[in-house]
Amino acid sequence: MASLSFDLLARDPASNARTGRMKTPHGEIRTPVFMPVGTQATVKTLTPEDLEAAGAQIILGNTYHLFLRPGHALIREMGGLHGFMNWRRPLLTDSGGYQVFSLSDLKSIEEEGVTFQSHIDGSRHLFTPESVMEIETALGADIIAPLDECPPYPCDYGYAKDSAALTLRWAERSRKRFDELEGERAHPQALFGIVQGSVYEDLRIDCARSLVDRGFDAYAIGGMSIGEPKAAMADLIDATVEHLPEDRPRYLMGAGTPEDLVDAVGRGIDMFDCVIPTREGRNGALYTRSGRINIYNARFRADAGPIDPSCSCYACRTFSRSYIRHLYRAGEILGPRMGTLHNIHFYVGLVSEMGEAIQEGRFDTWSRSFLTAYRSETARKEQPQ
Repeated sequence: MASLSFDLLARDPASNARTGRMKTPHGEIRTPVFMPVGTQATVKTLTPEDLEAAGAQIILGNTYHLFLRPGHALIREMGGLHGFMNWRRPLLTDSGGYQVFSLSDLKSIEEEGVTFQSHIDGSRHLFTPESVMEIETALGADIIAPLDECPPYPCDYGYAKDSAALTLRWAERSRKRFDELEGERAHPQALFGIVQGSVYEDLRIDCARSLVDRGFDAYAIGGMSIGEPKAAMADLIDATVEHLPEDRPRYLMGAGTPEDLVDAVGRGIDMFDCVIPTREGRNGALYTRSGRINIYNARFRADAGPIDPSCSCYACRTFSRSYIRHLYRAGEILGPRMGTLHNIHFYVGLVSEMGEAIQEGRFDTWSRSFLTAYRSETARKEQPQ
């Protein structure tokens, strides 16, 4: 079968929002879609059954972390990521480039690739565009990404220009090696091209056009949500999307908050991933229809209601805010597990609801209504006690 197909199903008449259907070797994905982050072949505290029950269609693994531990050779031996972690739905792996640049204090970027020091044991390694394709082929995700450089924010124009040019050269080498590895795949894989260029619109446009000329199965916008102003991110998404094909999925890497997702869907983005719902879920920050709450707050001490009255997740069906607050304060692992489960359910449900609104031609109205209700709680000051 083909590695990836994408069919547009509906467009919103008052925005650029759209909904579609992706087909992969491990099943269909309806867009817009949120991908829970399973960095080390697990979404922290959750089982595959938890994720399926929450409606997760696809999850993300990280090449950098899986290369260091347990190693791609072992994962291939154990049936690839799908078999290793017993996840039978679609998977995506990123290249690990962002982690190389963010986690490694000692790194050297050259034309050949990037040499870095492991954050685990200090050992030194080299990622090249070719070696990353080999690692991701062994991991066996349905969708994989080439090595790219994620420039820091802020950075000057000259650095960003050189960085984007390097990313394009690496993309071309990745595409070549990806094609050469065709016979080594357990199943077809799709390759995303990643648009870089920092906050400079002309660099983003040039990078997008060049990637489209090279031909990729889908396109991602990288290097966002790393400190740039929200308005800048919105403008850059608009400028980039205009130069990406209509018949290919568009993936905004690493974003973000519920407001980020709603805004980006309205600008034509199809796919998202972010650690926010899992990381904050482990630390007591829980998402509701009326905004983000801090479950440690004293006002929840004797609150008999669920985390979110409109939510149907296991945590909301089973436990009170009072009890879940107690679990966090007592250091019981069930607290972070329930918080993470709830947040994933919220995020996955949010994008699903957006898809329904697009299908029915009411996304613009829906988004204004959702954001008004959501910001009512977010505006409150939450102080742990």
